Amino acid sequence: MKILIVGAGATGGYFGTRLAQAGRDITFLVHPHRAEQLRGGLRVHGPGYDETVPVRAVTAEELDGQYDLVLLMVKAWSLEAALHDLAPAVGPGTTILPLLNGMAHLQTLNERFGSAAVLGGIVRVVCTVAPDGSVLQIKPHASMTFGAQDRRPTRRLEQIAEAMAVPGFSRVISDNVLASMWHKWAFITAGGVITLTMRGAIGNIIAVPGGKEFIQDVIEETERVAEAAGYAVSVGAHAASLDMFTEEGSVFTSSLYRDVIAGAPHEGEHLIGQYVAAAESLGVDVPLTRIALTQLRVHDRTRASVP
Repeated sequence: MKILIVGAGATGGYFGTRLAQAGRDITFLVHPHRAEQLRGGLRVHGPGYDETVPVRAVTAEELDGQYDLVLLMVKAWSLEAALHDLAPAVGPGTTILPLLNGMAHLQTLNERFGSAAVLGGIVRVVCTVAPDGSVLQIKPHASMTFGAQDRRPTRRLEQIAEAMAVPGFSRVISDNVLASMWHKWAFITAGGVITLTMRGAIGNIIAVPGGKEFIQDVIEETERVAEAAGYAVSVGAHAASLDMFTEEGSVFTSSLYRDVIAGAPHEGEHLIGQYVAAAESLGVDVPLTRIALTQLRVHDRTRASVP
């Protein structure tokens, strides 16, 4: 199975190197600067390991035919440009597995390629791109969940599941992948709201009076939206969110918060902005989430006005 991974940032880089190490036929589609960085391999390091993995990287101009599977692993703001670049790689037999945050990208992809060719999916991994271009894994666990939007099993889905069964991350075939996507959207929105509003890591937030209560209120608020959409978060998933977001001494911050602090492009409108819009359409009041969104917009406006 020929697999094209669009994007070699933190997420694409991590999962792509695990697949490459397992002997899968992997090609990264990247911009010229990133392609040059990857000529000598992609360094991936984290708890207990430090490896440089040889990888194949091409630019849009260097694409060499159609692929069986496209893993779309870019930030939401890059989606349109990525779709333009990957177009030559998509043929009648190509399956596209987008692993972006949020939900809005599904409509875009369904309209472009047809829902039968597009799977739903999520990944869970805490990684970042270090200043030297390497991928740093901050926490030791990683997973990939995917499935058919119409919930019907197919032979192609089985083949993709076989290809994704490699060391370095767990993979789950979901019989209700839209629910999995909604649950992750609620989770990452909560993480963004918590760390953006409080301007700090989880350990520092829960160390102050009212911090833990604020976190609990945000989690409950975001989960109410998922429930209103028809995808209620399970007791176990709720407990897992509480555990992660109330861990004493935790250095966890959301990737959205890290991007904002670094002055980098961010997914705030795609994650929190669209979540607020979804909440409003469902008639759910989300005051804490709206505060975080307003604060983010003020930040962006202030930054844009600085010469």
